[in-house]
Amino acid sequence: MTAHAQLYYDASCGLCQREIEHLRPRLEPQVELVDISANDFEPPLGYTLEDLLTRIHYFDGHTMQIGFNATLAYWRIAGMKKTATLLGLPGISHMGNLVYNLWAQWRRKNSSSCKIN
Repeated sequence: MTAHAQLYYDASCGLCQREIEHLRPRLEPQVELVDISANDFEPPLGYTLEDLLTRIHYFDGHTMQIGFNATLAYWRIAGMKKTATLLGLPGISHMGNLVYNLWAQWRRKNSSSCKIN
């Protein structure tokens, strides 16, 4: 059986939810959208809920992409290839990673949705 693509996102985060809902028609059915804030959510093998709350994860069917790289990967699937290609260029990608990681740290510290019960 072939593995399928899955995007792990936090629907309890307003910003995350708005982006995914905006992209949902372009992502489905190629990508399963997995809400990590759901009560019955179980993290994929080798990952914790904390990992998934800290940075977005996208499994392309073979490899888990994390953070900014995950974002660029699912943007490509959603038809935003030019934007993803531009932001994936050397230098720009480095800055994108830096900004994403700073935002992810801030979100993790300051969002009530990022608390593990």
